[in-house]
Formats: sequence, C-alpha cells, structure tokens
Amino acid sequence: MKALELVDTARRMMMAGKGLLAMDESNPTCNQRFAALGIPQTEEARRAWRELIVTTPGLADSISGAILYDETIHQSCADGTPFVKVLTEAGIVVGVKVDTGAKALAGHAGEKVTEGLDGLRERLQAYAAIGARFAKWRAVIAIGAGLPSVACITANAHALARYAALCQEAGLVPVVEPEVLMTGDHTLQRCAEVGAQVLHEVFEQLHVQGVLLEGIVLKPNMLLPGLACSHQDGLDEVADATVTGLLRAVPAAVAGVAFLSGGQSAELASARLSAMNQRFKSQLPWALTFSFARAIQQPALEIWRGEPGNVAQAQRALQHRAACNSDARQGEYLAAMDDLGKSSVLG
Repeated sequence: MKALELVDTARRMMMAGKGLLAMDESNPTCNQRFAALGIPQTEEARRAWRELIVTTPGLADSISGAILYDETIHQSCADGTPFVKVLTEAGIVVGVKVDTGAKALAGHAGEKVTEGLDGLRERLQAYAAIGARFAKWRAVIAIGAGLPSVACITANAHALARYAALCQEAGLVPVVEPEVLMTGDHTLQRCAEVGAQVLHEVFEQLHVQGVLLEGIVLKPNMLLPGLACSHQDGLDEVADATVTGLLRAVPAAVAGVAFLSGGQSAELASARLSAMNQRFKSQLPWALTFSFARAIQQPALEIWRGEPGNVAQAQRALQHRAACNSDARQGEYLAAMDDLGKSSVLG
C-alpha cells in the first residue's frame, strides 16, 4: 500500500501544467534576502512573507506542491490557520526540506557533503504526522580545478540514496536534488560531463538502497556554462545539452524531473524550461517541470519589502511568475508574457 501511496503522491506533484514552489530557504538565507531589501530579520517578518505566499489567489492553478522549511511547516496565518492546512485545502501537496546543510568534506578542500541523516527517521515520521507528503535533500557539487572528486560525488550520492530510502519508509516522496553549481568559469560541455558523472552515481546508489524510482522526483540543475564563462550558450544549446544528458542518465521509471533555478533570473529560467519542453516534449518519458525558489519569489519580495499595503501587488507578481512557469512546463512561455504580466501586476 505504501508504494501505491508514494506513486500517487509523486503523480500529484507532477500534475500536468504545474510545478513545485521551493519556499524552503533556511532562516539565515531568508534573513540575508530581507536585509538586502531593508526588511526586518525577525520570525514574524518571515511568517508574514510566507503567509503572503501560501495565501496568493490562484496559486494552485500553477503550483502542485510547496517545499517548506522546518520553521515554516510549523507556522500559521495571522488568523491561526496552519500553513499546512491552507496549502492542503488548496490542493497543493506539502513537502519539507530535511537536510541540515552542506558541510566541508574532510580531506577534500573546496568540496562539501550534505549532512542530516542522524535522527532523520524520527523527523520524517513527525513531519508526516503534521501533513507533509514529500521531502527534499540538496547536495552541492562544485566544478573547479581538479573538482569534483570521486569522493565528493560518491559521498553525496550515497547520502541522497539513504535519505530517499528513509523517506519512502515513512511514506514520503523524496525529492532528490544533486546540484552542480553554476559558480565558476567552466563551459557547458564541462558541466555536461560532471552532470553525467553525478546522475549515474546517484541512480547507482538509489538502486543499491532499493529506492522505488516511481516514487521519487529528481531535482537537478540545468546544464549551463559557469557564470564566469566567457561564452554563454543560447536557449537551444542549453535545452539540447540538458535534455540529452537526462535521457542518457535518468531511468524512464522516475516519476518526474523538476529543475532548480540555481540563481538564474526569473525570465531566463522560464525561457530555458520552455525551450526544453518545446523541443523535446514528445520524446520525454517523464514530466519535465520546475521547482523554483527565487525565480518565482524574488519579484514579489522586491515589491512587498515588508509593507502590509504591498501584499496584494506582491501576490499578483508571485502568481504571474508561477503562471509563466506553468506555460514553460508546456513549452508555451514567451518573453512577451512578462511585459504583459508586469503591466497587470502594476495595475
């Protein structure tokens, strides 16, 4: 029965025309974004921002699941309604970030391994009891001189697989997130080489741990040149490299692929996802969608700035970005939609 439940939840998360909203920033990261915009770095400000998100009208038209942070999953709206209840009643599946962050990998300078396996079984059971139906764990892989090492890739893939097995034991769908970072001056080709190494090892470890592939969602990075690379490839080149890499490494049994935005601008993340679906949709064995954070939230955050009077306009901006990504999921996003959307938001 648990396997059937996992598959059903994964299918709901990958519902046609929708994607995942990542609102699982840690408190320090959220506070940094607030500080840059002059917003108080307090628990109440974080709660108010998250209430703005979960109560956005029409959010469920484009969003099938929301990834929360530990603080967030326990918070409520000003009227006392838990965020979990608001989302669930809207038809949005609730998830939660469960790793405890990337720490320095001993013996490997410049590399990290994600921690959080200790006590994870009990934490997953507690999250499931309050309404979570999926979880997320992020591993980070840096590209550089001599990086990544085999040790870094193997350690992170093993941790992702053990986390995924524990999730499925608890009845939660694991979102498996191996992120090859955009920082650096590497080329698109180098990113593709590392991406292939990472995905092959991740799926080898998932197999070893007995993880049900139909009950997971993969959350990879798009294959991109480093931010400091002198040549920035176009939409079609990125789409071709990314989807070709996935087709060669990701088993058809996987429930879906939901890209992280990884620091891309909101518009570029949408355009790249749309190009992939437009060029390859008929060839894909799994759904290809989004699991964006800043690429959906940042425009709304810049409007809100902690001011109650800006909530409605910020929510319109959030709903617009979510709708743009819904269009991208279907290969139908056009940059002109943002110009029209901005007029609507301001209006």
